[in-house]
Amino acid sequence: MTTPRPQPKPDSRKYQDLISDIEKGVIKIPKFQREFVWPIEKTAALLDSIVKGYPIGTFILWKTNQRMADVKEVGSISLPPTPDDRQVEYVLDGQQRMTSLFAAYRGAKIPRSGSKKITDFAEIYVNLDPTMPDDAQIVVHELPENAGKCVSLKDVLALNRDVEKRLVAELGLSDDDLDVADKFKQAFATYDFSLVTLTREDIDSAIEVFTRINTGGSVLTLFEIMVAKTYDEDRNFDMQVEWNKVQTDLEEVGYDGVSPSTVMQLLALVLAGEAKRSTILGLDKIKVIETWPKAVGAIKSAVDHFRTAYRIPVSALLPYDSLIVPFAYWFFIKRYEPAGNDHLRMRKFFWRSSLGYRYSSAVESKLAADKRAIDDIISGGEGTWDIPVNITGAESLIGTNFATGNSLCKAILCLLAFEQPRNFHNDGTVLLDNSYLKIASSKNFHHFFPKDHLRTNGIGNENSVVNITLIGADLNKRQINAKPPKVYIAKFETSNRTMSVSLATHLIDRHGMGIDEDDYGAFLSSRAAKLWTKIDERVHPVFSEE
Repeated sequence: MTTPRPQPKPDSRKYQDLISDIEKGVIKIPKFQREFVWPIEKTAALLDSIVKGYPIGTFILWKTNQRMADVKEVGSISLPPTPDDRQVEYVLDGQQRMTSLFAAYRGAKIPRSGSKKITDFAEIYVNLDPTMPDDAQIVVHELPENAGKCVSLKDVLALNRDVEKRLVAELGLSDDDLDVADKFKQAFATYDFSLVTLTREDIDSAIEVFTRINTGGSVLTLFEIMVAKTYDEDRNFDMQVEWNKVQTDLEEVGYDGVSPSTVMQLLALVLAGEAKRSTILGLDKIKVIETWPKAVGAIKSAVDHFRTAYRIPVSALLPYDSLIVPFAYWFFIKRYEPAGNDHLRMRKFFWRSSLGYRYSSAVESKLAADKRAIDDIISGGEGTWDIPVNITGAESLIGTNFATGNSLCKAILCLLAFEQPRNFHNDGTVLLDNSYLKIASSKNFHHFFPKDHLRTNGIGNENSVVNITLIGADLNKRQINAKPPKVYIAKFETSNRTMSVSLATHLIDRHGMGIDEDDYGAFLSSRAAKLWTKIDERVHPVFSEE
């Protein structure tokens, strides 16, 4: 039976004491915490609550003799190491609030992660107007139209005779205004910040507390929680750092959009046979660290397989991120690409999953079933998938509206990408880019019969997925616009003598598909038939005798 531990007693600290401990290097943000993400208006609201005496929640600190090699600076401000004669206090809960308090006190300029934007926390003001209603916000991040009574928070906190003289000279403040400012300074100075300090020496206990704090709410993602749970200073393992390396490698091959959930799910399948959230959270830390290199290697192999065997050049075309997981599981176990009938079975699974909306719900249970089916194939079986396809023929393709968030539409785009499409005007390779493929109005998505042309002529179903082609962004925007294909194809034939070959890479025939006749209906019927032929051979493969 586990012996209950005594409950830690809440303590309190004043604003100046918190700031002093941060500046001395006593209070630190551990590496496994997420980045500072609060907008300045949220910081202003926090400070407004303090000046009004409202509770702002309890900080939870871990006080220890341990020194972590990796810590975040508070608000990216360089701070000294913890003095040798002091214990360090790592923030387990409340780092967004703690960073806000420090940034506001310093009037710091803090860059935002992943952005060039810099937030200037000197631009937080205290409104000294005594006629303001009781429910009005006193601490604000934008100066109101009549800003005569607004003083920077930094000046209020540092209020002394020299500051008062400057404020009188610069803003024309009266003695009454200065009295109000001093009242607010005292409100900040006397506010009791609630703290709970944990004194267990081992980092595992601290991370367990951190994880329990954050598991119940929406503060951290599953991956961020696992970053905390698996952090290991002795083994030099920081999952966030390791995943950043993977992302860099994937970005170089056009798969920068892959979610870290893929590696979490793969680890769970390998180590526990299922991919439930609770299973991932319960994974053994040491096994995760030991399995990580092989797991990320398997994900990279799956991505390479999609790029080569399926000719999917960028992650934005992949129908589901989750498709990476079962293929990575194959590579984790087998280490080499599926070949022969195994390749046909895995390809059938890919296309049926994409065209049947497999991962639109119950992803965790389906990934567990995928693992079992792959195990069956590896053991010499045929797999146990029974995945219905949501389209049954060319006509149902014609009636499918194009949308980039639809896995079926993405599957069609993968079919088109497999043909390695060429540009109409010069037979050059179409370059596809993730940044251009996230919305339906992307420059890479071209309606072969332009929508404006069809609408002008009163022809409907202009957004059918059958009408979509993949072409160069510049060609789409600058040279085609709303011209019908009978016009722009004829024009481009003067510079592209192999137009028939170029069109064939889009599953379009130069003649007999209604181009010269401006016959949209004929085009849809003919191209849908070609698309369906490609789909049919993938979802109904012919296996060789074994």
